[in-house]
Amino acid sequence: FDIRELIDVIEQAEKMLFPGDRKDRPLISYRIEEGSVKNIFKTSTQIVIGFSALLGQIQSTENIDFLELNTAKAFETFQETSIKKDYTFEISTSLPQSNKLKIDKTTFLYRSKEHWANAEFYFYGKINNAGGKEKANIHLYSQEFGTLIIQTPQEFLEKTEENILYKTFGIRAMGKQNSDSGELDKSSLTFLELLDYNTQYDEKYLKDLRDKARSWLISI
Repeated sequence: FDIRELIDVIEQAEKMLFPGDRKDRPLISYRIEEGSVKNIFKTSTQIVIGFSALLGQIQSTENIDFLELNTAKAFETFQETSIKKDYTFEISTSLPQSNKLKIDKTTFLYRSKEHWANAEFYFYGKINNAGGKEKANIHLYSQEFGTLIIQTPQEFLEKTEENILYKTFGIRAMGKQNSDSGELDKSSLTFLELLDYNTQYDEKYLKDLRDKARSWLISI
């Protein structure tokens, strides 16, 4: 393993165990053992039991569509690495008779694309960062989603005369949404429009948006 690969393994392991907000997660300790590279992660027993069950479900169904987005992406990362580098990953827990999942170039652990479709979103919150040399983006903090990183054309940021940092705005954006669960893929967001923040909602406008979304979901 190169040190960068080791860092990636640690990052993906955290996402597998804690796909949501990781600020208050239990401690994860780590050690590496001799032999074929063996990465040992230690955390609470409750998490270990749940993760073993998760491995068993993936093993029996050969499907990761049921997983939370960050967990699914972590498994996809291991699958990509196994194909590109001809690595074999074996993932298990310390439980007696633990479920064991093998990932290599013959397996196919990817989300089904038909479960994800393009959707339009409206986010409201405070902009706490904007810019970027190669891939420009806006960081918007919302109470519902936390910090959202929205890919934004550099031309828009260059032409914006007003200082938008640390001010509250709305952003209209495109992104991927799971047609079954409604889950948002935060990594897919692209900027469409900057909106002045208005706490007075237009009920007719919101009803039109809901009707539009309902017809879109029915057609899937």
